[in-house]
Amino acid sequence: MKRELLISGTEISSKVKELGRRISLDYEGKEPLCIGILNGVVFFFADLVRAMTIPYSIDFIRAASYGSSMTSSGNLRLIKDVEIPIQGKDLIIVEDIVDTGHTLNRIVKNLRGRGPRSINICALIDKRERRKEEVPIDYCGFRVESGFLVGYGLDYNEQYRYLHDIYVLT
Repeated sequence: MKRELLISGTEISSKVKELGRRISLDYEGKEPLCIGILNGVVFFFADLVRAMTIPYSIDFIRAASYGSSMTSSGNLRLIKDVEIPIQGKDLIIVEDIVDTGHTLNRIVKNLRGRGPRSINICALIDKRERRKEEVPIDYCGFRVESGFLVGYGLDYNEQYRYLHDIYVLT
């Protein structure tokens, strides 16, 4: 497969710092729980929370719906759940890419049932091409219309995560 550069590492770094500043301003005086959705979010999550200037806690959820395919199977498996109690807390769900919307909406519904004070979503990429369910993204890095994206944590069959830029596979 060939890859075409879509977003440079420099652009990503600048956008992540901007998101960290916005979140810090919006949550001033609060201590949100940032929940990353593994595995692809690892690089974005680490860079984002380091760009924040407020106290926060972190935890992770791992959900799987792709396997080794380029399209979602539609079957969501929750492999790892949050371990920190969330009742009464302000949550920021951090996702690398919002594609169909199925996974994120199921996760939000699951978490909402546990009584958090608020839930906001921060996504590096909002990709509209295969959107099946609308997702309210409160903090969005980049909007992309189409293409299978890899790099900066995004993968195809566990390959390409290591790239510092984001590419479209062709």
